[in-house]
Amino acid sequence: MFIQTEATPNPATLKFIPGRVVVDGSPMEFASRESAARSPLAEKLFEVPGVTGVFYGSDFITVTKASGEWQQLKPAILGAIMEHYMSGAPLLAGGEAHSDADLDDEDEFFDEADAETVDMIKDLIETRVRPAVANDGGDITFRGFKDGIVYLNMKGACSGCPSSTATLQHGIQNLLKHFVPDVVEVRPM
Repeated sequence: MFIQTEATPNPATLKFIPGRVVVDGSPMEFASRESAARSPLAEKLFEVPGVTGVFYGSDFITVTKASGEWQQLKPAILGAIMEHYMSGAPLLAGGEAHSDADLDDEDEFFDEADAETVDMIKDLIETRVRPAVANDGGDITFRGFKDGIVYLNMKGACSGCPSSTATLQHGIQNLLKHFVPDVVEVRPM
């Protein structure tokens, strides 16, 4: 098995590409050792000293570190990923199938009168923003819309990335303002 690695715009996050489907469905984020308990692979990755986050995309895994150098961390991370796939173990413990998208939808907030505007915002995020963000090893999801402000949640490599503020303020905000006149600002949550 050959696993490729790619740098991301976030120097604390590295993208690992195992050459096969990682998540068949919505991306998943594990921001703590406790949340990783639902995934044997994420648990193994959190055992590597310095690892503080794991994110599963459709065909990649991003790992975020708080400390240590990638040169020292990469062999242990590659070993954990390879061991997981070679063992044939499931990605999620107990066949647990709910994804982050299920949880995200539960927490959305917006006025019912804005439903049409929200649908346009979600469509733009899904078709124009998410593919580009996934390329960088992350994900972005709609959280809410209130008083012309769009609230978004950045995950994976995008969470805590030094350039994520610029991405939100300039790229995403300008795109949404152009296509949806009701949008006045975009903020992270």
